[in-house]
Amino acid sequence: MHSLILATATRLLLPLMLIFSIFLLIRGHNEPGGGFVGGLVAGAGFTLYAAVYGVAQAQNTLRIDPKRLIGAGLLVAALSALFSLFLGLPLMTGLWYKEALPVIGKVGTPLLFDAGVYLVVVGITVTIMFTLFEVEGE
Repeated sequence: MHSLILATATRLLLPLMLIFSIFLLIRGHNEPGGGFVGGLVAGAGFTLYAAVYGVAQAQNTLRIDPKRLIGAGLLVAALSALFSLFLGLPLMTGLWYKEALPVIGKVGTPLLFDAGVYLVVVGITVTIMFTLFEVEGE
């Protein structure tokens, strides 16, 4: 069963959900939000897409293996946490760029850590949901 309304809405909702997830990621280092909730929103977007168009089409839309997202996210989060050690500071000390960037605002290692968490959460969420959809389809 294929719903034209759901398919059209999903095609419009996925980009909006991804933009909103990036907004939550960037906002998170100063206000509530961040990598975890942003990753959940992005994962939900790809889950909706997979439910409507199938796992293969959703994987093509994602364009990267979800397991690689998990690995990249772990690497980014670990490097952002360890960066302060290289400067002789305690582990996970927040380091900030001196000037605020347009649109993003203040940028520092907490935002990098959140970006790593974002990638891990998207990767795990999508891996779990794609696996569940594939098992259901058998």
